[in-house]
Amino acid sequence: MEMEMESEKIDELRHFIHQCRSDPSILHDPSLAFFKSYLQSLGARIPPAAKSENHGMSGSGFNANKTDLEMDYDDDDFVESDVELDESDIVAPDDDPPQKMGNPSIEVTEEKQEAAQMAKSKAVNAMSEGNLDEAIDHLTEAITLNPGSAILYATRASVFVKLKKPNAAIHDTEAALQINPDSAKGYKARGMARAMLGKWEEAASDLHVASNIDHDEEISMVLKKVEPNARKLDEHRRKYQRLRKEKERKKAERERQRQHAAEELDASTALKDGQVIGIHSRAELESKLNAASRTSRLAILYFTATWCGPCRFISPLFTSLAAKYPNVVFLKVDIDEARDVAASWNISSVPAFFFVRDGKEVDKLVGADKGSLERKIAQHAG
Repeated sequence: MEMEMESEKIDELRHFIHQCRSDPSILHDPSLAFFKSYLQSLGARIPPAAKSENHGMSGSGFNANKTDLEMDYDDDDFVESDVELDESDIVAPDDDPPQKMGNPSIEVTEEKQEAAQMAKSKAVNAMSEGNLDEAIDHLTEAITLNPGSAILYATRASVFVKLKKPNAAIHDTEAALQINPDSAKGYKARGMARAMLGKWEEAASDLHVASNIDHDEEISMVLKKVEPNARKLDEHRRKYQRLRKEKERKKAERERQRQHAAEELDASTALKDGQVIGIHSRAELESKLNAASRTSRLAILYFTATWCGPCRFISPLFTSLAAKYPNVVFLKVDIDEARDVAASWNISSVPAFFFVRDGKEVDKLVGADKGSLERKIAQHAG
């Protein structure tokens, strides 16, 4: 007994087949096991399910075995690998209370300048004897007497560097550079302090500025250790910037392809493969022609009328050709029912056939010439 399916059910089945073509992995859904078994019983080959194991490079955020389209671009950002640096001279950040700073609003007399200079001399003597804490005390006294001296702050910063108190040193160098933006000693002390904290790129920058202003051998020695670390960090950062840009590019490309696939699926669903589609308005015709263009299909527009004898003669052939060429879109317009469509195509006689590809007319046939119709379809369908 032959069973006739409802057209709505056929459309749903057609949509499901399109989904299977776009993503065969859905056939591995347990709920579709019966359908998968049926296809296999007919000799169909079901693509294997995608593997879920991650065989990618550890820590890189990539799966080396995945293609661009299989990459999961919705994951979090890359997990960056560590950079091997020489951190042997890094110290723990000092968290002592802030050192006493000078008051820039006080008046500095000649007597205070002389007293500050004397305190600085005592500090230099203390440093030469290795009494660094005593040197700090003398320099603090000098700073309170002459708070507008960049060299006093830079000198105390250099002592804090020797005491391995980088944060205190940086605090002093900021004051020194605010007073004198060209203080070589200020940049030098800040660069050395930043190196102690592992801020390699900032340290290298400060030390290069200091060297350009007033080069000395100590700066060169520190740079020999700082620059390799700074270079590695710069290369590391550039590498992951490139990877992120590439990731974003591929993500955008995959999204474009997803949208294109979705548009094609929607368009294919709107086109009834192997059937003649009736057109009743200009809007409906435009929709079907756009769908044909998106799916790169040839569309054949057949104008007919119920009172036309030659149309009745050739219509069965048009229907059978639709079944023969399922990838061609067969559209049928009754000129009395859709007068606006007929008028827009300047129809003066029927039957008339227009061959359309990518929205443009590529050929036409007027009259009920079966042989010519079949030859033109074969010619343009390829």
